[in-house]
Amino acid sequence: MASPHDRKYLQTHEWHKPEDGLVTIGLSKFAVDELTDITYVDVAKTQGPIKAGESFGEIESVKATSDMYCGIDGVIVEVNQLVIDDPSIINQDPFERGWLIKVEPTDTAQLDAMMTAAKYDQENH
Repeated sequence: MASPHDRKYLQTHEWHKPEDGLVTIGLSKFAVDELTDITYVDVAKTQGPIKAGESFGEIESVKATSDMYCGIDGVIVEVNQLVIDDPSIINQDPFERGWLIKVEPTDTAQLDAMMTAAKYDQENH
């Protein structure tokens, strides 16, 4: 499955989708497939400022626990409570319903430094 081209990607497998002045962040299908069954999501930083490269929480599966990273500077304005309550949503639909946080960016140019979907797919397949 090719990654959607309407977003940018980090090497740590988070996607960033700019939309309506915000950037929605989630995990790629590649990361979800590697983790297998996701059992727990902890968004430790639920609101307020965040810097590029900063962890905003952890995701746990039957195989591993991994930090989740933000690729842009901004302010966290929303957390997807549905995936906190039911982490299996990420397994089922990582690119839409399984989003994690929404950030109001302070510098959208930081998105330009991230990988395109084609580059991300090339590195991870």
